[in-house]
Amino acid sequence: MDTTRTNNPIVEQRADPFVYKHTDGYYYFTASVPSYDCIELRRAKSINELQDAETFNVWYKHETGPMSQHIWAPEIHYLDGKWYVYFAASEVDDIWKLRPYVIECTGQNPLKDEWVELGQMQAADGDQKSFIDFSLDGTVFENKGKRYFCWAEKTGGQFAASNLYLAEMESPIKLKTAQFMLTTPDYDWERVDFWVNEGPAVIKNNGEIYITFSASATGACYCMGMMEADEDSDLLNRNSWKKSRHPVLETDYDKKIYGPGHNSFTVAEDGAPLSVYHARSYEKIVGDPLYDPNRHARVMEVKFDKVGRPIFEFY
Repeated sequence: MDTTRTNNPIVEQRADPFVYKHTDGYYYFTASVPSYDCIELRRAKSINELQDAETFNVWYKHETGPMSQHIWAPEIHYLDGKWYVYFAASEVDDIWKLRPYVIECTGQNPLKDEWVELGQMQAADGDQKSFIDFSLDGTVFENKGKRYFCWAEKTGGQFAASNLYLAEMESPIKLKTAQFMLTTPDYDWERVDFWVNEGPAVIKNNGEIYITFSASATGACYCMGMMEADEDSDLLNRNSWKKSRHPVLETDYDKKIYGPGHNSFTVAEDGAPLSVYHARSYEKIVGDPLYDPNRHARVMEVKFDKVGRPIFEFY
């Protein structure tokens, strides 16, 4: 069954899915595991084969101190000829002290070669604001010869608003510019239970850059919005960006797809753009939604409207 044409999961119990298609033809998959204690990688020649692909735990959390709790939302990127994984982690003694961290593979086989810790993502010289509070969901993209880091950060502790920030990168582990606030939760659909913008993902089309993001708490209210800018504009300028007034993807009660969000983008075997996201198959959750394991990784083909804007629709 072609899961790009259905609403079925591609990998069960994997939230915050990230899929990267490398030049070797393989799809590399990583995501938050239910135990939140390691970074798991797998690869396959097709999207459909990811569910049954062998898994490799390439890094485990520490017992104490930084990187000892809540290993969340890893992303695997191939930059400057090397493999990197960006992820968020907190501490056993302070479980909401989330910060972005980076590990680097010492070889060209990310499943079997050794990974080394590079520490926390570094702010630009003189920047006293980036990564000083609850920070997570970092992603990397390039445009016009520049590389950017986009992430979510709460600037007033766990229960403050989670905003999206953007900065140019100096290296795979350091920012070049101070953070620029891309979006803050403005609308009611971004403020259900918690005020949240998080989980950024980037797709380009027809001269425009689109950054999707997730909003609200992690239950059925979880949904996706979108920012857009001309690829020739200054991406660190507020006036370059427009925000969707309404969600671009949300719960579909008829199809029993609840809380879709935290997506990434890849391409199908034929080159068609795909959005990989997570969602549950039920609405009622017992206990804290954050610890319910049944957010499954799913995939949909991305369509575009007449002006080239992405459209996200369940089949």
